Amino acid sequence: MLKIGDFSKLSRISIRMLRHYDEIGLLRPRSIDRFTGYRYYSEDQLMKAVRISALKEMGFSLAVIGEMINKYDDPRELAKFLETRRVEVQEEIKESGHRLMLLDAAIKRLRKDDMAMNYSIVLKTMPQRYVASVREIIPSYNQEGLLWKRLGEETGNMNLQMADPMYSLAVFHDQGYKEGDVDVEIQISVKGSYDNTEHVVFKTVPEVEIASAVYKGSYEQITDVNIAVANWVKDNNYEYNGPMFCIYHVSPAQTQNTDEMVTEICYPVKKTE
Repeated sequence: MLKIGDFSKLSRISIRMLRHYDEIGLLRPRSIDRFTGYRYYSEDQLMKAVRISALKEMGFSLAVIGEMINKYDDPRELAKFLETRRVEVQEEIKESGHRLMLLDAAIKRLRKDDMAMNYSIVLKTMPQRYVASVREIIPSYNQEGLLWKRLGEETGNMNLQMADPMYSLAVFHDQGYKEGDVDVEIQISVKGSYDNTEHVVFKTVPEVEIASAVYKGSYEQITDVNIAVANWVKDNNYEYNGPMFCIYHVSPAQTQNTDEMVTEICYPVKKTE
């Protein structure tokens, strides 16, 4: 049997914390001297103590650790539980990374006072064009790459000839912003004539008058650009006339540096009668 001091040294858990574990029933001494009150632990309790410390470092609360130790006597069952938790932590890290990206983008914009909300809106006509198009319901806006991958897979052996100018864009067909199951269409301008595939449709898109703004940087700026376009539409007596779309002048396929990306936000419009 080990005195509490010796058990503390071997387990690397403070005496104060061992007493707390005893109070909450997480790790009780094997015996307590009824005359002196001294706590004694057995050597086989060291493994449990080490496991408690490891789970605590993983971020589990003492209450949860108590439930886990009682529930998962078999190390293999505990391993399965921890694997599930591992997946959850990976998702949390991913979400935290996204939040950090948003914070960095906001800080960068706010420090460039002369650039804040300084987007130039242009009224122009998008010409008629012949395009290869893929339109599907996808889980979220940031998974647009699924459509580009499908386009590449189904046209890879067709030797597509790019038009000049070549427009690479995405059309957002939902009436409003959606959290999921979004209706997105991608288009790339081509010349020639091609047969449709399972998911790729070749079609002629008519010309359309648009109010557009070009910006450089990450897609997190899109809300600021939308506000600038909305104010222009209101101030110049126009109204919206079709789904919004983005033209990718420099896309993630061409650069991994978000500062180098160039995007044009386009809103079909018509003069208010």
